[in-house]
Amino acid sequence: MNIDPVADYLTRIRNAVLATHRVVEIPASNLKKEITKILFDQGYILSYKFIDNDHQGIIKIALKYEKFTNDPVIKRIQRVSKPGLRKYASSSEIPRVLNGLGISIISTSKGVMTGKQAQKEHVGGEVLCYVY
Repeated sequence: MNIDPVADYLTRIRNAVLATHRVVEIPASNLKKEITKILFDQGYILSYKFIDNDHQGIIKIALKYEKFTNDPVIKRIQRVSKPGLRKYASSSEIPRVLNGLGISIISTSKGVMTGKQAQKEHVGGEVLCYVY
């Protein structure tokens, strides 16, 4: 039993980046799939694959590294809203990450999206994490 599946997801990615692994496998859920799609669309991961098995499924994520320096593209991935203290933001209060160089991932009533998309659509929600 996992109390905070999003924190577990982020921690698995963080640990794989620190250990310079090329691929990380994570137990799947719909929220984790949406976060993975956002990370891929924003260029933070190389590719991903959803593998469905009998009861839960797995997300295989190929991590992205710089071509010449072999530094990871994900410098930091940080959980913001926690089960003990939820963080919500209206569309005008969505935080900028690293002065616009990073992204915030927001869970809104229209689905999971980046902070910039949420501001364009004028929706607020729960701030899940920051990535840069």
